[in-house]
Amino acid sequence: MSAHTHEQTVAEVVAVLRRHARQVDAEARFPAEGMQALRDSGLLGLLVPRVYGGLGCGLDCLVRIAAELAGGCLSTALVWAMHCQQTDVVARHGSEELRAELLPRIAAGKEYLASVTTEAAKGGHLLTALTPLRTDDMLLRIERDAPVVTGGTAADGFLITMRAGEDAAPHEVSLVYASRDQVAVDVVGTWNPLGMRGTHSPGLKLSGGIPPGQVIGAPGEFRDIALESMIPLAHLGWSACWLGAARGLMRELVAAVRDRSWPVDLASDLLRERLARIRVDLELVSGYLFQVCTEVRQARADGRSLGGPAEQIHLNVLKVAASELTFRAADRMMQLAGLSRGYTGDSPVPVERVFRDLRSAALNNSNDRLLIAIGALVPMDRSVRLL
Repeated sequence: MSAHTHEQTVAEVVAVLRRHARQVDAEARFPAEGMQALRDSGLLGLLVPRVYGGLGCGLDCLVRIAAELAGGCLSTALVWAMHCQQTDVVARHGSEELRAELLPRIAAGKEYLASVTTEAAKGGHLLTALTPLRTDDMLLRIERDAPVVTGGTAADGFLITMRAGEDAAPHEVSLVYASRDQVAVDVVGTWNPLGMRGTHSPGLKLSGGIPPGQVIGAPGEFRDIALESMIPLAHLGWSACWLGAARGLMRELVAAVRDRSWPVDLASDLLRERLARIRVDLELVSGYLFQVCTEVRQARADGRSLGGPAEQIHLNVLKVAASELTFRAADRMMQLAGLSRGYTGDSPVPVERVFRDLRSAALNNSNDRLLIAIGALVPMDRSVRLL
């Protein structure tokens, strides 16, 4: 893609997302129209290396596009960002056989990947698994319940965390790929949340068998994949989406203020102070996001691990700060818009929807858990290496 084509393609997809965002939210359904636009655009293959037919883009591109998409529909942008996270895992850690089979399908828009990491008894704790893989007639048997699977009902394939075996400890986790035709997929429960309704994330029960070659990375060594790929891509992608949604909302509010469609006094000190505080929050998130993105990109280029305490602190701080500050910005925009223009679902500016969506950011991989992790890592970084 040339830069011009790239911008035009993203703008066309954003227009589709924006057109359907209200209906997707109202019906709490998977954003099928937006996903089809992403398939057709080639953006499912953003991180697929060019040798496999993908766009071969880097993390800076991922962050910028995620933010733009989220300005149209945050739910769809998050589904896409998590797919890109799974793509990065396959591209960096999958066997050559799996990459050769799967990555061209992703690049062609034929394979949308969902992540299956939750379990009822452990919640969203990423680095442990309770359900074991079992060997049966040369296949690895999957019998897996997951209470939340983002976009899983529409996925063409799944990356699933499993306990490495029946005798393995909970921290000995394997990551496996299963295509849709290798597993039976049963929906468990309903999906009727306050926000992020378009991610359509009900529970799933997956049952089936896969060949051993579809284990990604070494058996039982998922922790390495998580530290080097899944966690960095999650925190970068999520944060970019949250920032993009808040920025998109601010764009609409500023436009409404400037064109006088709202009867406000542009010379009011109170208005200026409120706008300033919103902008400060967004600037802080943007600056830290791109600094962390640069750190991850440089570490990968140098062949350095991201598992060090400082790097893990930076990634976790990004997620906590982005989730809290973008929601604070949305809360301030709600206050600015007021009862009739902000608090109602039928306002032409989607303050109410973005407010509800961003409230989930602190709950998605709970900030409480991440703050405990940051606190445990702080004494290990004796030099206090700030980003």
